Amino acid sequence: MSAVEGNSADDPILPFIDTTKPSVARVYDVFLGGKDHYEVDREVYRRTLEITPEVPLLTRTFRQWLIRVVRFLASGAGIDQILDCGSGLPTAENTHQVAQRVNPETTVVYVDNDPMVIAHGRALLEENDRTHFVDANLRDAEALLAHPTVTRYLDMNRPLALMQCGTLHHISDEDNPVDLMARYIDALPSGSYVAISHFYDPADGSELSELSQKLETNLLNAVGSGWCRTSAQIEAMFCGLELVEPGLVPAVDWWPDGPRIRPVATVEQIAYGAVARKP
Repeated sequence: MSAVEGNSADDPILPFIDTTKPSVARVYDVFLGGKDHYEVDREVYRRTLEITPEVPLLTRTFRQWLIRVVRFLASGAGIDQILDCGSGLPTAENTHQVAQRVNPETTVVYVDNDPMVIAHGRALLEENDRTHFVDANLRDAEALLAHPTVTRYLDMNRPLALMQCGTLHHISDEDNPVDLMARYIDALPSGSYVAISHFYDPADGSELSELSQKLETNLLNAVGSGWCRTSAQIEAMFCGLELVEPGLVPAVDWWPDGPRIRPVATVEQIAYGAVARKP
């Protein structure tokens, strides 16, 4: 979920972990009920709860959507290689676990640059020979796609899936997420899939829009990024690809696992997601 420059995951030097400033990956870990965080990250969590006590549902919605998307990619779409950008800290049901349960031969390359994520990523390399990790800057599509680990384990002549789950809302308008995605998509072979989840703001003065803007302000103040965008702005990041049904929708409505057993909370509607295919 982070995007600054880094090195190969095989580099023996452990990156410095700054415990005085909140980290996007560690803050997400708090919301998901993980254990890899510090007091400064928990303070962001507490301040966010003051906006709405239901906010943990937002990150859980993103994670549950990712699981359903990966199942679709590995089964119905027949994808057996995945590039997961901004992978974040390990939780239950990571991308490789979901995909390899469907097809044990699936190769997954994770990309992140948060120092704590890098440490966990190196541990992953030791337990699964079809799972790999790259410490890289997802803002630099060309460098990331040319990274030796990516070129060694992903065959760019065959369809693959590019995951940008909860990453692009940390890319500012000045850094142009649409142009960034165009560069990634241009490099993908025909038949590939792109999955994007993103914070949503209808920008219509509604209760949902007001909540989106409060959460955005809180994130910008706390970690320096986390923009909510309209459906048109998010859909533009697919750069004309063919959206898989039901298109760009609230993540809870993207092929749910079964009938709804409770009403959808307002905060869950801030999580939007879609999957698209490159012809």
